[in-house]
Amino acid sequence: MASVLTARPGKESVTFKDVAVEFTSEEWVQLNPTQKKLYRDVMLENYRNLVSLGFSVSKPDVIYHLERKEASWMPKADVPRSSCPESREFSEDKPLECNECDYQKAFRSKKHCAVYQRLHTGDKPYECAECGKAFRDKVQLTIHHTIHTGEKPYERSECGKYFRYNGILTVHQRIHTGEKPYECSECGKTFRYNGTLTAHHRTHIGEKPYECSGCGKAFSYSGALTVHQRIHTGEKPYECSGCGKAFRKKIQLTVHYRIHTGEKPYECSGCGKAFSYSGALTVHQRIHTGEKPYECSQCGKAFRYRTQLTVHHRLHTEENPHECSGCGKACRSNSQLRVHQRIHTGEKPCECGECGKAFRRKGHLTVHQRIHAGEKPYECSKCGKAFRRKDHLSSHERIHAGGM
Repeated sequence: MASVLTARPGKESVTFKDVAVEFTSEEWVQLNPTQKKLYRDVMLENYRNLVSLGFSVSKPDVIYHLERKEASWMPKADVPRSSCPESREFSEDKPLECNECDYQKAFRSKKHCAVYQRLHTGDKPYECAECGKAFRDKVQLTIHHTIHTGEKPYERSECGKYFRYNGILTVHQRIHTGEKPYECSECGKTFRYNGTLTAHHRTHIGEKPYECSGCGKAFSYSGALTVHQRIHTGEKPYECSGCGKAFRKKIQLTVHYRIHTGEKPYECSGCGKAFSYSGALTVHQRIHTGEKPYECSQCGKAFRYRTQLTVHHRLHTEENPHECSGCGKACRSNSQLRVHQRIHTGEKPCECGECGKAFRRKGHLTVHQRIHAGEKPYECSKCGKAFRRKDHLSSHERIHAGGM
């Protein structure tokens, strides 16, 4: 069934034609390159402003051409000038011009000219009575005012969800249609939102314009900076309704909640093992592919997990940041510290299913279980003798080397 977009009575729609600047072919050829560039910049800005305010439903052909910088293309109006004489406040041969810039920018009406001139003057005559925020035109103020009234006049008939702006409704529809109209020219990846594409493009050029004032770390998009700053503030706005645990990121809460529901939507096509989040599946699949993407710049050793590389790198730096509160011993990783602390607590959580013997470390349990399985994976290349433990093989090899 086709989607129906509806707006509540009393709401006027604003189209791109209302803010578009039009030229006849005679006028266009008289513009110099600088003036044509200004035309392109203003048209794109007007369109983006409409999108941000929720009044642009689909991208006009003129915008597609301008975004591609097709300089040879001459913009043509969809509606001839002569078809709407009642909407103009000037004659065809005497268009209104902006008196604030040097480009002789022309407009169809005094309203359009006045709004454009506010870009130069900074004038924002329309002020919100609720919060005092000011806007260049009345349309922006009308849209903003719905924040205070809570009004959401645009409804999607398919799911019944209401939206404050028509533009947000348009974007929401893409969830139902699966449409991702914004494609990266570098890698071909597509996105639902233009802003997401803009942020993604920065990964190709290495641009990180959003910098944390607390530590100087920079990010490609503002949302990442917002989440990062919660490290400094300690803010955790996403709380689990099941157990009360709070998180800095919404995705962390989503993944955590699956502990309560038991949901594991990400399944490995190789072995069928399922995971609660996609990142765990990606890492797991490296077991099948043998991929070890994290390589030490010091010695070249590669690892399956980034955390393994981080801990390994401390061998070179001799850094041991995790200290035992019981005896002061320092460890390279938090997991090593937890295992060490079992010496003090006496905890032995790794139990053999065959004989019930328990161990402090999982590695010790693994070696022990080879007794039951009869497995001896470490074989001497000189004489073929096999051992359950790697250190036993190393001791044995010294015999061939003439050592003690």
